[in-house]
Amino acid sequence: MMVNQPKKRVLLATALVSAMASAFAQEAATDTTEMSKVVVLGSRTQAKTALDTAVPVGLISAKDLQSAGSLELGKVLQDLDPSFNFTTTFISDGTDIIRPATLRGLGPDQLLVLVNGKRRHQQALVNVQQTIGRGSAGTDINAIPLSAIASIEVLRDGAAAQYGSDAIAGVINIVLKKGATDTLVSASAGTTSEGDGDTYTASAHKGMALGTDGGYLNLSLEGRRRNETNRAGVDSLRVSPPRVTQRIGDSLAKDGYLWMNAALPVGGGELYAFGGASKRTGDSSGFYRSAGDSRNVPSVYPNGFLPNIITTVKDASLAIGFKRDLSTDWSVDLSVNHGRSELGFHERNSINVSYFYENGSSPLAADTGKLKFDQTTLNLDFKGSLDFAGGPLYIGTGFEWRQDNYQIVAGEPVSYQYGRTNNPALVIRNQNGGIAASGIQGFPGYTPGTEVDDGRHSTAYYLDLERKFGDTLSAGAALRHERFSDFGNTTIGKLSLRYDPSRTIGLRGSASTGFRAPGVQQRFYSSVSTNLNSAGVLTETLTARENSAVTRAFGIAPLQEETSKSASVGMILRPTSNFSVTADVYRTNIDDRIVFSSNIAPESGACPTAAACPIKAILDPLRVGQAQFFTNAIDTSTTGFDLVAQHTTRGTGSTLVLSGQLGFNRTEVKDRKSQSAVLTGTQLFDDTQVTLIEKGQPRQHHVVAADYTTGPWNATVRANYFGEVEGQGFTPGFIQTWEAKWIVDLTGRYNVNKKLSLSAGINNLFDTYPTKWDPVKAAPFPQLGFTHCWETCPFGINGRSMYAKVDYAF
Repeated sequence: MMVNQPKKRVLLATALVSAMASAFAQEAATDTTEMSKVVVLGSRTQAKTALDTAVPVGLISAKDLQSAGSLELGKVLQDLDPSFNFTTTFISDGTDIIRPATLRGLGPDQLLVLVNGKRRHQQALVNVQQTIGRGSAGTDINAIPLSAIASIEVLRDGAAAQYGSDAIAGVINIVLKKGATDTLVSASAGTTSEGDGDTYTASAHKGMALGTDGGYLNLSLEGRRRNETNRAGVDSLRVSPPRVTQRIGDSLAKDGYLWMNAALPVGGGELYAFGGASKRTGDSSGFYRSAGDSRNVPSVYPNGFLPNIITTVKDASLAIGFKRDLSTDWSVDLSVNHGRSELGFHERNSINVSYFYENGSSPLAADTGKLKFDQTTLNLDFKGSLDFAGGPLYIGTGFEWRQDNYQIVAGEPVSYQYGRTNNPALVIRNQNGGIAASGIQGFPGYTPGTEVDDGRHSTAYYLDLERKFGDTLSAGAALRHERFSDFGNTTIGKLSLRYDPSRTIGLRGSASTGFRAPGVQQRFYSSVSTNLNSAGVLTETLTARENSAVTRAFGIAPLQEETSKSASVGMILRPTSNFSVTADVYRTNIDDRIVFSSNIAPESGACPTAAACPIKAILDPLRVGQAQFFTNAIDTSTTGFDLVAQHTTRGTGSTLVLSGQLGFNRTEVKDRKSQSAVLTGTQLFDDTQVTLIEKGQPRQHHVVAADYTTGPWNATVRANYFGEVEGQGFTPGFIQTWEAKWIVDLTGRYNVNKKLSLSAGINNLFDTYPTKWDPVKAAPFPQLGFTHCWETCPFGINGRSMYAKVDYAF
């Protein structure tokens, strides 16, 4: 029987309230909830529980990770933390394999990711398609295997002054497993209710002792294969009779990981090392080329063709450090951390039309180039305390040096050339009599002209202070000075306050400033790609890097830093030892935010003079249909409210944990501006991009869950509520709304004995899909086979999936 969305909400809310009422009727237990465990984020000086911090910090435990049904870290985080968004993407080139991860509705590059408290490098890919995070290069969160992770801390507060300039939205710290443990092997298999998307995962983790003084080496090995899903509808415009021509859903992916975490007591301190390597391949597709399309060669593809894009992501990192106590009150930590990200593109089932019509032949596959990013970070950190005004003043201070490098490697000549001589004066006609398209179809290769190998370095000094005044009041201050080799220097700061008038209530607040220099990816990236314009026509799009001939012609100034101001106020309630509630309201204002411009297309209609059509006069000589670039074009304001509640009830041999996390978030574009004499602010960042940044991510994301354990049995039911999202990137003038939905997951686990456990689950229990495209107002996309969503898909379009898993320790 089908259950509509309102009834689902009522049923879910009724079940949750009933369970809460039953739980509150039982006696309070000792405070052993996850919220009482120690976290390191939020304070450089003292370790605290998540309920005792001056800023909101969430803790995701190993048990939480185990109960989540997803097998990739990004989806797990989205299922467990409502402030985190990991949107599903498809037909988006490299973004199909490296999906954007965001916090509190801001950009992927405004979120800092740490591993064991050390900075994680960013990804090589720049999100240049019409997706969430457009124009940014964040952190490839899925490059870290779940089998290596012990817990995750999420700092939901502006923390640039504490951790670095890209922590405007907050910080995620991934804590790796450590110590000597049994060998744990796991295997799982799953599929969707449609019979596709079969997923297989196998992993092994081993923690072994090094020496007799507490040293250890942890190794994690993991492999996964995810078959593709396809929810495309029939194409009624381009083929007859109508048939499915597109691949719309998860791409085929194969992932392999090897990670380690080690420590060895030596020299009165501890020598440590951690990191890992991964290789992931994706198999996705571009846009279908019909038989009569100018980009097709009928003698080669009489029925048209669907270009096949193969992506290979290689990621590696290694951190080595030494820490020791200098005295009773002080310690030092010296570390160096190197990481690199590489994304390679290979196109097949394709063709270079200009090659073919030049002399009757063309390769049907080609390497189209690589993107590479590497980062080296050196840290020297001190932590301790001094007597000050009758009490200890806790101090954290240190120095950071960082080197960032970015490289674009050109593809094979056939992937980008116009004919074999690459001579634009040569006239080569396609099947329809027009000028033949250059380059391989689907994802044209990076050219020698877009190749780059450049970078920058930066230095930073920070000071964190924290002081308690009696048992009820504590105050903190942070100051950070950063100097960039290409952007000068800046000083930012943060103040925080915590007041606990009693054990049952606490108040907290913070205010901070932030600064983010443009990433080297944003500074140096350029490309030519093929995209659908608003009329559904494939068009060559030029992405021009800063200070190029194109940006200079348009009058676009080189990129500058973006600055921010953040503030939050919160309350903590602990009415009993097994029940807690936190509520925080926050606001983040960002000025001169770095974004990817709208597609700048030539003027339509007659152009009697070049002055009458200035955009056309700039673009026509470049032989591209539209252009886009990075620019400091907008000011934004983000306001939100987070409510987190957890109750634990312990009975005879059983435990019930009820939790609810409500997230409300709203981003608004306060100003659009342009330095160009040719383009206005509205042209530079048009309404389609405003909609994406304001309403592309859910303004409401709630997570409610009940976890019950009795004897060897454990069951978890978790529901995610995704608020409505909107987009008009492909339908300018018509805003498509994808309605709010509940997604319910169910997991069961049985511990056969201390060594063996079996688990199974159903994700998206009610087989919920996003709203379908409007068949009239969103035309021609529904007629091309697009069914549910595209530029923004918070929970994907796969529907229900099932899985089974076995864990064995020895």
